[in-house]
Amino acid sequence: MIIEADQPFSLPAPGDSAAALAFVRDPARSLSQVRFLRELSVSAAEVRGVLAVSLPMLGEVTLPFFSVLEETERGARLLPQMIEHERAWLEVAGEGQLSGAALDYSFVFRAHLGLPAAEKWGGAAFEKMVQAAASRTLARVARELPRAVAAALADSS
Repeated sequence: MIIEADQPFSLPAPGDSAAALAFVRDPARSLSQVRFLRELSVSAAEVRGVLAVSLPMLGEVTLPFFSVLEETERGARLLPQMIEHERAWLEVAGEGQLSGAALDYSFVFRAHLGLPAAEKWGGAAFEKMVQAAASRTLARVARELPRAVAAALADSS
C-alpha cells in the first residue's frame, strides 16, 4: 500500500540571501523543529531519519527514510532513495529555493506500508480502514511542516 501527501509552502526569507541559502541547504537546521521526525541525521549529502506517527488500530508506526541532498543554484532538493528489506518506509522528496524575498518549499511524502494480503472481506475492510487512517495522518504531518520550518528559521535568526 502506498500513501502520498504533498505540501508546498512559502516563508519570508531572511534579509541576507547567503543566510537564506545556507538555511535551505542545511536540513539538520531547517528540519530541527519537525516534531514527528526522529533520529534525523545529515552526513555529507545523505539525509536519514524516522517518521514516527500514531495510527489508529496499529499504534505507533515508525517509517525510516533516506534521501540524497543535492544543492541547486537557488537552494537544494531532497531526492528519495528506496529502502530495501523494510515492511514500511517513507520516501521524502523536497525542494527549497530562494525566490526573491521568499523561501519556497515543496515536499512530497510517500509512505510504503506492507500489510498482509487481505484474503477475506474482514481483511479487506481492515486494509481500507488502515489506508484511510494512514492518509489522514500523513496529510496532517505534511500540514504541520510549514510551521516547524518557520520555527527553525526563527530560531536560526
